[in-house]
Amino acid sequence: MWKPAKVMCLYIKSRQGYFEAINLRIGGLIISLQHQFYNPMKNYIIAFAFMSTAIFSATAQTVIPLYSGKIPNSIDVPDPEVKTVDKGGNVRNAKTSVPTLEVRLPAKEIANGTAVIICPGGGYTYTSYTHEGTEIAAAFNKMGVAAFILKYRIPSDAYMVNKTIGPLQDAQTAIKIVRMRAAEWGVDTAKVGIIGFSAGGHLASTAGTHFNKPVIENKENTNLRPSFMILGYPVMDLSDSLMHKGSRDNLLGPNPSPELQREYSANLQVTKQTPPTFIVHAEDDRTVKVQNSIVFYQALLKNGIPAEMHIYPKGGHGFGINDTNTGHWIDRAQDWMKANGWIK
Repeated sequence: MWKPAKVMCLYIKSRQGYFEAINLRIGGLIISLQHQFYNPMKNYIIAFAFMSTAIFSATAQTVIPLYSGKIPNSIDVPDPEVKTVDKGGNVRNAKTSVPTLEVRLPAKEIANGTAVIICPGGGYTYTSYTHEGTEIAAAFNKMGVAAFILKYRIPSDAYMVNKTIGPLQDAQTAIKIVRMRAAEWGVDTAKVGIIGFSAGGHLASTAGTHFNKPVIENKENTNLRPSFMILGYPVMDLSDSLMHKGSRDNLLGPNPSPELQREYSANLQVTKQTPPTFIVHAEDDRTVKVQNSIVFYQALLKNGIPAEMHIYPKGGHGFGINDTNTGHWIDRAQDWMKANGWIK
């Protein structure tokens, strides 16, 4: 365990660009750099330096733009993204209009070809990059699984033509990119799953139930169906009785039609082609009712989809990788993945 003694931060913005992010730990110094390779007039560099007592280690990850050229379904406005860092070092991204995919690969000696696309939560208001992004990626990397953190667009009429389809466009594009570049990253195209938390769980489950309804251009006819889904305390049913109001309002608007509510309630979109699913939720969740997970699980059973659900008495909402009250759920997810042949 190390404790930072000094923090130095530099923020310079960008709307478009190719980023390379590198984290280094050398003796007592931890340095994290993000570099943009083109569009030098609008660059975005984040640099952190932390003094610590950590022993030497080095990791590297790459952040790539989700789209080359103009972002589909976008309005050309200055990038309004806002990044915040709390006292615990947790990063949140709000008002994201430029989506990216962060590639975090496991050590080659343990890599098994399986990949997960990670959709952090945040009520479609922000994305919890650290808590439900990097910490989740690290856990999967330890399993030998390649992790891809999706910074999807936050729905907004200010920079999107149709805010409702924006996040799904990004999730489908992420799946497409990982499959098309699978050889480069050592990924088996038959083992590309998706994991999401809270509103990110809604996005992941939407990707898992709308793969036959593409909202992106797909001339290559790449398979957009996730191989499996892992859902943490997911927003699911957008009806008046079970909805998380903030997520629904942000995605669909304040007065969505019954048809639109149904279209984006994943539990009402399950078919016999829906991917196998692992679900974790806490009974005492006061933000997203646990019934969201239950109705989805019931829909999976009705359609004969292999599913496993863990509901813990305590844990609240947004517990992420926390093991205090949720019985090491990540270990249960690992067991489930082994049982289904995605990892060994």
